[in-house]
Amino acid sequence: MPLKTLLLNPPSFENFDGGASSRWPATREIESYWYPVWLAYPAGMLEGSKLLDAPPHHVSAEQTIEIAKDYEFLVLFTSTVGWAGDHGLARAIKKANPTMKICFVGPPVTTDPDRALNECEVLDFICRREFDFSVVEFANGKPLNEILGISYKDANGVIQHTPDRPQVEDLDAMPWATKIYKRDMDVTRYNVPFLLHPYISLYSTRGCPAQCTFCLWPQTLSGHAWRKRSSDDVAAEMAWAKQNFPDVKEFFFDDDTFNIQKVRTIELCEKLKPLGITWSCTSRVTTDRDTLKAMKEAGCRLLIVGFESGDPQILKNIKKGATVERARDFVKDCHDLGLIIHADFILGLPGETKESIWNTINFAKQLDCETIQVSVAHAYPGTEFYDYAKRNDFITNENMEDGGGHQMAHIEYPGLPTEYVMEMVHKFYDEYYFRPKAAFRVVWKAIVNRDVPRLYVEAKSFMKLRSQRNKAARAKKEENALKQQESVSMNA
Repeated sequence: MPLKTLLLNPPSFENFDGGASSRWPATREIESYWYPVWLAYPAGMLEGSKLLDAPPHHVSAEQTIEIAKDYEFLVLFTSTVGWAGDHGLARAIKKANPTMKICFVGPPVTTDPDRALNECEVLDFICRREFDFSVVEFANGKPLNEILGISYKDANGVIQHTPDRPQVEDLDAMPWATKIYKRDMDVTRYNVPFLLHPYISLYSTRGCPAQCTFCLWPQTLSGHAWRKRSSDDVAAEMAWAKQNFPDVKEFFFDDDTFNIQKVRTIELCEKLKPLGITWSCTSRVTTDRDTLKAMKEAGCRLLIVGFESGDPQILKNIKKGATVERARDFVKDCHDLGLIIHADFILGLPGETKESIWNTINFAKQLDCETIQVSVAHAYPGTEFYDYAKRNDFITNENMEDGGGHQMAHIEYPGLPTEYVMEMVHKFYDEYYFRPKAAFRVVWKAIVNRDVPRLYVEAKSFMKLRSQRNKAARAKKEENALKQQESVSMNA
């Protein structure tokens, strides 16, 4: 028998936008939870294991510590934002269960394993990049020095790095994540406002060949090598999930980019079409009309699309591999076909100016997608964006958040104060959603959607956090004005 293993997505901020696959792990305008898909794979390979996704199940740190007493091996998926809290939790678990073996996985330990091992003395080892088989081998008794892709301290306290582990190629051989959801999780706890509720997310591929400088996952965990499951394997899991989760209204393919290869996408759509399921996925604006048409006919409802910016130079700066012209054609194709778009934009990317922010706001209004998300640019360690910002002294703090998980601007370019960027996030939402056309669309959704109480809660949460962020931005502005006044007085 392997070590009794607890795979943990740890407790975090209130309203945590959570899950080990979350791209921006912090509190958002509206409470939402993504699935910890990465942890499901080793959970499916270890008899007697449990996947504990604490945030959506509202399991506290104290409860987590109690649960961990019954296990021999802890695999904790950490994040840059939750770094300090995760270390504290690991120490508390070790104190309550001194024989517990503890491993951290995730981007922060991949990018700086030495820091992790030096800062958190209770760690037995960390896994770099894809960790599925590394943790399984340890649980099954393999010595640390024989496990690929890990870092640990030897008996003399010297940090050792074993050779990198090759990326997983045979994805069909991996367990189905949905079987672990059925075993360990309550799918009704997972909510993303623009997806139907309840929903389930999973992967059909790993990796992304795109070179976007800001994107965390391909640069730290999944890699740029694109690997796919067979269409038969994906369709078989979908058929199983449909039967075993009869109340689930939507399946979401949370791949880095689901439809990056036309032939494979169309082939998969042919296999999904007979199942009669509703599904959504990620997409790039480079997807052509024929592919989109096949997706729609196979039950696709919505696409999450990273437009990022409406400024052509910024798109070049971040190596997006897309143009504003192509984005407009893509949106037209989607709307003609009846596909809904959730559009993602980021303020504060390399080269951002006050003018380029307005370019993006106006571009978003021209696209007129059904829903939008506006994020503050965060330079995560391990990304090309981070190296650029660090090299040019643009990073004002490494924390990225205000202590409660609220995203805060942490990159300041000449002539573009952080408080201005935060103000423009709110301005962006106001400019977009308070247009008559967009406002009517939201009201109509509330009327035709039977889940009106949920929509009310989401709207209330959005307005509350919006107010908090506005106050924080004003306070920062006043602080800077006071400093400037004091400086003038001292030089007078």
